[in-house]
Amino acid sequence: MDKDKASTHVSNSVLVPTFAARGMTREIPKNRMMEEGMLPDVAYQVIHDELMLDGYSMLNLATFVTTWMDDQAGKLMSETLDKNMVDKDEYPQTAEIEQRCIKMIAELWNAPDHETAIGTSTIGSSEACMLGGMAMKWRWRARQEAAGKPTGKPNLVMGSNVQVCWHKFCRYWDIEPREVTSEGDRFTLNAEEAMKLVDENTIGVVVIMGSTFDGRYEPVEEVSKALDDYENKTGLDVPIHVDGASGGFVAPFLQPEIVWDFRLPRVKSINASGHKYGLVYPGVGWVVFRDKDSLPEDLVFHVSYLGGDMIDLSINFSRPGNRVLGQYYNFLRLGREGYRRIHQTSQDVAKQLSSSIGELPPFDLITDGSDIPVFCWTMNAEYAKTAKFSLYDIAAKLRERGWLVPAYPMPANRSDLVVQRVVVKEDLSMDTANMLLEDIKRAIEFFESKPENTPSTDDGGFHH
Repeated sequence: MDKDKASTHVSNSVLVPTFAARGMTREIPKNRMMEEGMLPDVAYQVIHDELMLDGYSMLNLATFVTTWMDDQAGKLMSETLDKNMVDKDEYPQTAEIEQRCIKMIAELWNAPDHETAIGTSTIGSSEACMLGGMAMKWRWRARQEAAGKPTGKPNLVMGSNVQVCWHKFCRYWDIEPREVTSEGDRFTLNAEEAMKLVDENTIGVVVIMGSTFDGRYEPVEEVSKALDDYENKTGLDVPIHVDGASGGFVAPFLQPEIVWDFRLPRVKSINASGHKYGLVYPGVGWVVFRDKDSLPEDLVFHVSYLGGDMIDLSINFSRPGNRVLGQYYNFLRLGREGYRRIHQTSQDVAKQLSSSIGELPPFDLITDGSDIPVFCWTMNAEYAKTAKFSLYDIAAKLRERGWLVPAYPMPANRSDLVVQRVVVKEDLSMDTANMLLEDIKRAIEFFESKPENTPSTDDGGFHH
């Protein structure tokens, strides 16, 4: 190779920041540490420039995760980045604030006595679900042992639309997952189908408030009544864990009339994501137990650490305390009325946008955002017979404008049905939603104007 040409060849294993040419003349290895460091401004700019290739978070309508907070919240969280939530002896006021949040959330969910509520903050709802699931397994095992029955074949009843964390829980803790599959236009669990799977080895039933697939609430009260009848017939007390990852911070404000929480005695634990409709940057989740009897003592650890006694419920150990402080900030800053106003505005946007999309000839609405501010649609069956595009094509075309609007198949037994979904969060204004609508219309016009086009049948792995 010519020497001059060799000198201009850049390996894919290095970074060459041109902006630093005046003060830096060496390449930066991507996959191994350099012998010497660099100036902080240069390190910042290298990473900053790479991150420009990420999507713009406000246009990410795939994620449930909060993408905007007040500047004051950002400042507070930045000031407390160094606080380790597990060091309760070292950071007693952060620990105190965590307990305040737990009591506030317990009251929000109508716990019998929120002042003595038991729960914990977590990294997110996945960890919180694990804790709720473990409590169900431990209580079931104790019941079986007391009755002299085997404990080797526990099962958990849930819908096939559950988040993947529940599949992980079943695999990690050796539990048989029993799934209510989709049927026709039903994409969630209901009491009739759930009860077909319940037996003496059922540790509990998971009911979702806000399915990630279509935004629907599952009928917690209906399932609870069915389990009451089951106990009357069999003597078996099967608990409910409510996965309120998305709806736990929506239903209390927008649909207070729905009975889904600790007002139902059979609900023993509830989780929610503070970093979803709790309006906090990722990651923080919460799990609250109905009372002390709902949390087996075997799952509570008393740890002597850094000179103090600490009660630890979480699976993770060291984790950031600043997200908990961000949650407390929101509780103080917004109050009940603030949360209600924000979520109502999001729901108004969701319902108007969904209505407009449903009026477009290629599409049929499946949900309209009436539960949590999330809705989805599918291709109209008649239109699909001659369509030159699929929903995957629409998703890909919208990406060209920066929008992330995923297309994906529905849960097991209805995976033949492909849908597109929008998650409306606080930073999606009506004006921005109208821009999305216009881009969807332009995408349809683009594909319809092409003489021939073979519709895509997959999304390239972007549906989650």
